[in-house]
Amino acid sequence: MSENNDRKPGAEEKTYVDDIDRSIYDIRDEEKDAYRMQEGLDVSIVEKISREKEDPAWMQLFRLHSLQIYNEMKVPDWGPSIDGLDMNHIATYVRPNTKMSAKWSDVPDDIKNTFERLGIPQAERESLAGVGAQYDSELVYHNVRQEVADQGVVYTDMESALKGEYADMVRKHFMKLVPPTDHKFAALHGAVWSGGSFVYVPPGVSVTIPLQSYFRLNAPGAGQFEHTLIIVDEGAYLHFIEGCSAPKYNVANLHAGCVELFVGKNAKLRYSTIENWSKNMYNLNTKRALVEEGGTIEWVSGSFGSHVSYLYPMSILKGRGARMEFTGITFAGAGQNLDTGAKVVHAAPDTSSYMNTRSISKDGGISTFRSSVVVNRDAENSKSAVSCQSLMLDSISRSDTIPAMDIRTKKADVGHEARIGRISDEAVFYLMSRGVSEEDARALIVSGFADNVSKELPMEYAVEMNNLIRLEMKGCIG
Repeated sequence: MSENNDRKPGAEEKTYVDDIDRSIYDIRDEEKDAYRMQEGLDVSIVEKISREKEDPAWMQLFRLHSLQIYNEMKVPDWGPSIDGLDMNHIATYVRPNTKMSAKWSDVPDDIKNTFERLGIPQAERESLAGVGAQYDSELVYHNVRQEVADQGVVYTDMESALKGEYADMVRKHFMKLVPPTDHKFAALHGAVWSGGSFVYVPPGVSVTIPLQSYFRLNAPGAGQFEHTLIIVDEGAYLHFIEGCSAPKYNVANLHAGCVELFVGKNAKLRYSTIENWSKNMYNLNTKRALVEEGGTIEWVSGSFGSHVSYLYPMSILKGRGARMEFTGITFAGAGQNLDTGAKVVHAAPDTSSYMNTRSISKDGGISTFRSSVVVNRDAENSKSAVSCQSLMLDSISRSDTIPAMDIRTKKADVGHEARIGRISDEAVFYLMSRGVSEEDARALIVSGFADNVSKELPMEYAVEMNNLIRLEMKGCIG
């Protein structure tokens, strides 16, 4: 086309989009862990973890049973390869050299400085109802505002909940939504879990400002297996934010956490996650919600890191009129294979679900979106819509959409829309014809593509969230 001849020298260079600036997350603290479990996984290691945690008898048996299930199950063979993950070289438990504190001033300086640089205390002071900070395998800081506690809201670490006033509630719900038999890494989690948060919101209580847990894995060659259990009782409301990061090492790290969410009748839970693991991380996390009559679960998910991810938050719409919304954005750069998506099961009449995702891949990154929609026979008058859009920024990247739908009733309204494309030369030319530079035009297109998803992310609550979704364009690109 003739307009190409009028371009400035260098205009033929390919589009380049900066990776997420990870410098703030690659902070590495000198390992001063008080206790690091030997690498590998066997009965003696699981028993040692159980003794370290001072588990009640039922939990010790649960761990050993989970280990047995783990040993009997096969590694998933349908997603990205995880051949580089060798459990014989993963330390499943690393205890930092400190005890949990409710006072920020009591946290050791090296750990405190890491979280300060990540913006966690600042976020707490400005706009959070409570914060839990986990470093490697243990929580090092946990605090909740007094006015929230006065409402009867419980926000504490899982170990305290397991042995305290809410022990029976924990036992009733622990790994009931995600049983160890679910898949191999759920079984692994059941055997070696450590840390995480427990939240209980009483009936009718609305927590108007968010709670946040932040998980930091500092130790190389280690795994993090936190367990999050949230129960939002009838008519209550909560927004919970989860943040994750780790520095980059030349050895594999593993994250196999578990999130179980119970949403009561006419209750609402918004669960936001920003994951920025380093590119040596295998992120094999499992998240699931059970929603009662008239309840709502909202997922907001930002996946920006890890070498390989398997991440598909699942919602079970158990009660009439229950609803689910999933909003996700994924950015896969060089060396990343991010397999993400969402699942929903409509198990009652008049339920509804909506998935809206955006993915961006560059420099050979691979982004795969998987969705699963199941509408049971008795879930009449249910509605489900799935919208997935992917943008590839060069010719060596890849994006795939793999939807699955299992509809057992004719009285349902189900739709799926997927679009995969590249930056349109026509759109760039149009903007340039209106006086916008080529570089700015491409930046505008990428920003606009991600905007309706990224605006749902809780950017205002932590510095990290602002850093993660800022896509910088540079270079004169064609």
